[in-house]
Amino acid sequence: MWGGRRNRLDLRGRGGENWTTVTKTSSFSAPKGVPDYVPPGSAEFVAVRDGLIRAARLAGYGHIELPVFEDTGLFARGVGESTDVVSKEMYTFPDRGDRSVTLRPEGTAGVMRAVIEHGLDRGQLPVKLVYNGPFFRYERPQAGRYRQLQQVGIEAIGVDDPALDAEVIAIADAGFRGLGLDGFRLELTSLGDDTCRPQYRELLQEFLFKLPLDEETKRRAEINPLRVLDDKRAEVRDMTADAPLMIDHLSESAKTHFEQVLGYLDALGVPYVVNPRMVRGLDYYTKTTFEFVHDGLGAQSGIGGGGRYDGLMAQLGGQPLSGIGFGLGVDRTVLALQAEGKTAGEAARCEVFGVPLGDAAKQRLVVLAAQLRAAGISVDLAYGGRGVKGAMKAADRSGAKFTLVLGDRDLTEETIGVKEMATGEQRQIPIAEAVGAIREALGV
Repeated sequence: MWGGRRNRLDLRGRGGENWTTVTKTSSFSAPKGVPDYVPPGSAEFVAVRDGLIRAARLAGYGHIELPVFEDTGLFARGVGESTDVVSKEMYTFPDRGDRSVTLRPEGTAGVMRAVIEHGLDRGQLPVKLVYNGPFFRYERPQAGRYRQLQQVGIEAIGVDDPALDAEVIAIADAGFRGLGLDGFRLELTSLGDDTCRPQYRELLQEFLFKLPLDEETKRRAEINPLRVLDDKRAEVRDMTADAPLMIDHLSESAKTHFEQVLGYLDALGVPYVVNPRMVRGLDYYTKTTFEFVHDGLGAQSGIGGGGRYDGLMAQLGGQPLSGIGFGLGVDRTVLALQAEGKTAGEAARCEVFGVPLGDAAKQRLVVLAAQLRAAGISVDLAYGGRGVKGAMKAADRSGAKFTLVLGDRDLTEETIGVKEMATGEQRQIPIAEAVGAIREALGV
């Protein structure tokens, strides 16, 4: 027999008062580390996601819909086998054809695959794409760190221009600020290019191989020494405190590129902090690399980040074109807003709620609701033949701005009651004028 889990639900009215408390028994629950977003809280999730997407749309980024799973080799090659994402965190399994597939842990490799496969890189450049949805990493769940994480991402592919780097960063900044978020900071650095990275790699390895590192960390230093600087263990961070930094060994071209990016950000009024020790968790980053950090989230302080990945397309079998992008955490942005005591989005299910008193009134209200919806107004009705008291409670819980009340006497007189929920004021108007009156009151 399946075991049950008892959940205590607190149902609240619009003002926060308790309507009732119920106990339910559930046979199933969501997988560990996978959050549900349900009304009314889901309205904030949607508002955050759509707000971040809107900032990209205003800059001309077109939508791309990616598969939830891909060939495992795409991520092993594109993300990097030395990363924790590939070596420890991927959901990988054989399909029924015994092919190894992986639930997508990030978006850039999949976008690159799609761009190459569909020849988007053969057209106008840069290719500018925006995407959103769930990504999957097997991590230890905690606040802000989920095994199914929700992100909004953009990629700008095909042009190596510092102004494009600044545009991508400014879009993320505008997306956060457009939601009312302001307690974050932008940290950025340069991870160099192929003219200076090989020499720096040798220099860093020379430093690391002199340290008493454990065997796993030594292997990581051999494959990708930069990843050692991203180690979160205190003892490793202490040992690498004096390690040489990439930003101090940039080639002239990489240094000039980074200085120009900073110049554009200054011109755009985007505040930033240069963090020379920044190392992102994916291997493909080059040159401009950045992260948005919110200290109100504790250990999981990153709310989004990205960078340039100039060798990734060629590595995946495409043209040697450059690219830059970001991934912004919808989950963490919601938590960051809560940390600042702010909300985004309306929790209301609808703008208008209909209360029919009788079958004939219900039939008339069903038609009126359809007419209001056709006019772009969200409408819900009291279904199930509930009484006036229960129907009005449902109207209050819905968050509607207006409630329409229709009974037998109203039908006879061809009028309908319109109650403004904020003030409690109610008036009768002709049914034929209801759509126009509601549109005018809502400013639609």
